[in-house]
Amino acid sequence: MRNYRDLAVWHKAHALTLAVYKATKAFPQSEIYGLTSQIRRASSSIAANIAEGCGLGSVAELRKHCQIAMGSAAELDYHLLLSHDLGYLDEAAYRELAELTVEVQKMLSSFIVRLREPTRSQEYQNGGSSEAIVSDDIAGLQ
Repeated sequence: MRNYRDLAVWHKAHALTLAVYKATKAFPQSEIYGLTSQIRRASSSIAANIAEGCGLGSVAELRKHCQIAMGSAAELDYHLLLSHDLGYLDEAAYRELAELTVEVQKMLSSFIVRLREPTRSQEYQNGGSSEAIVSDDIAGLQ
């Protein structure tokens, strides 16, 4: 399997996690074990599942873990909305994080579709260019 660090989708998910951690520093102390923890775990779960899937040795496992990452992205999307509605995230911060989340979801979706294609999944399994697998689908997102 390929190194997860070769994937543009992993880099975008990692950047999202860093942005989430920065934004949640200002959350109330009373939320440290509640919403702050939940939102950070959901965001880090996206990149972590991509990395785990890459390390398991099969395209089917990678696809499965990318689908789990999609679930974490949906959870994060809700937690961002809740944080905004509770007044913990201002409009600009919410919009930036929500847009990053959508970009990651689109990239993951494209990657999952590409991994279903027999020639693409075989190329990935054999150590071919992982960036080539997703580059057509994400060019407009970067």
